[in-house]
Amino acid sequence: MKRLLLPTLLLAALFVNTAAQAALNVLACEPEWGALVAELAGDKARINIATTPRQDPHHIEARPSLIARARNADLLVCNGAELELGWLPLLQRESGNARIQTGRPGWFEAAHYVDLIEKPEHLDRSAGDVHAAGNPHFHGDPRNILPVATALAARLAEIDAANAAHYQHRLADFRQRWQTALARWAQRAAPLKGVPVAVQHKNWSYLLRWLGMVAVVDLEPKSGIEPSAAYLAEVVQRLKQTPVRMVLRASYHSPRPAQWVAQHSAIPAVELPFTVGASEGAGDLFGLYEDIIERLLGALP
Repeated sequence: MKRLLLPTLLLAALFVNTAAQAALNVLACEPEWGALVAELAGDKARINIATTPRQDPHHIEARPSLIARARNADLLVCNGAELELGWLPLLQRESGNARIQTGRPGWFEAAHYVDLIEKPEHLDRSAGDVHAAGNPHFHGDPRNILPVATALAARLAEIDAANAAHYQHRLADFRQRWQTALARWAQRAAPLKGVPVAVQHKNWSYLLRWLGMVAVVDLEPKSGIEPSAAYLAEVVQRLKQTPVRMVLRASYHSPRPAQWVAQHSAIPAVELPFTVGASEGAGDLFGLYEDIIERLLGALP
């Protein structure tokens, strides 16, 4: 009996190990795309995320631990539109992983599947943090998630053909739940339409367009440039002539500029979770937009 038990246990262990190895290794550049992979792949993928919810995705260091994760990835899912330009090319190169190089099936750039706004007429880096392809923060509009999800499910099925039906089934389920949520969010956010706001950085353009809110002024003199005290004083003077209802900032930005303007303009400063995991309420993609809407509504008098 003992002679039979050991081979049986070894066979069981081998089966478990083989099943674990069968899951795709996915490296997502940002938490929102990791969350989308989780929706579409379920237990068919092991997901690592290159950035944390409170990191500025523009400025990440390609650490050895991150390079090691890229080296083992079957699929690299990133935002694109130059958001990761400062660190992603180094990560791809140093990983030595042919699967995730640009143009290969293991490379997925979400920006390819949406229409970008705020494309500069002239590319001039003296204007600050300007992206040639347009504003890269398109996930602020949840309507952009569905075309990305459709393309991502197709890519998962391409590189893992054995589970193609699984990905398509989960896509169909996700699409139905997402469309229901979009309708619910539109109704809930109706009071926000036309509300004027100040923004600390141009990372809310897609969100504001979706909700019908109006950005009156930016707290940055140039995109990505920290405002001086003198410039913020100018902003306060402008807001006396053109009042706003609140000042918005992402959770990964310093609170000081928004709080200073808010205090001197007698309006609320609102911290919004920029990605999944950036707040207690933003535990998944659905929670992210629900939390954003509730925070905006809560700032209205």
